[in-house]
Amino acid sequence: MAHTSAGRTFTDLVLEVFRFNGRLLTAGDRLSKPVGLTSARWQILGAIEDQGRSVAQIARRMGLARQNVQRLADVLGEQGMVAYAPNPDHRRAKLVCLTERGQKAVEELERHQAVWANQMASCVRHSEMKLALDVLRKLRSAMESRRVD
Repeated sequence: MAHTSAGRTFTDLVLEVFRFNGRLLTAGDRLSKPVGLTSARWQILGAIEDQGRSVAQIARRMGLARQNVQRLADVLGEQGMVAYAPNPDHRRAKLVCLTERGQKAVEELERHQAVWANQMASCVRHSEMKLALDVLRKLRSAMESRRVD
C-alpha cells in the first residue's frame, strides 16, 4: 500500500523527530555533564522532580523500558542523586526520590537549560512552537491509544 499525502508527511515528521531527538540528546549531554549526569540520567531526575515514583511509573511516564530505568536509577543512587523510599501503594516497588544532592543538580541544570531554551526559542515564533507542541501531543496520544505490534 502506498502512503497517502498525510501518511507521507507523518513519516517525514517521524524521521525529523528522530533526527531532532539525536540533537536533543547531544545538547542534553553537554548541559548535564558539568553536574556529572547524562541526558538519560537527567530524564530520570526530571520524571521524579515533583514527587517520588516507582521505576515502572517512571518508565511509563517517559516511554522507556523498565529495565533501563532501573539501571539508571541504580547508577543515580550510587551517585547520591536519588534514594529508594517505601511505597505506600506497593510493598515491593520502592519509590525513587530525589536526594538533596539530586535536587541541587536539577536546579543547576534548570538554570543552564533555561538559557539554552531561550536561545533556541528565539529561532521560531512562539505560536509555531505552541502548534508543534499541540500536534506532537495529539500524535503521541493517538499512538498510546492505538498500539501497533
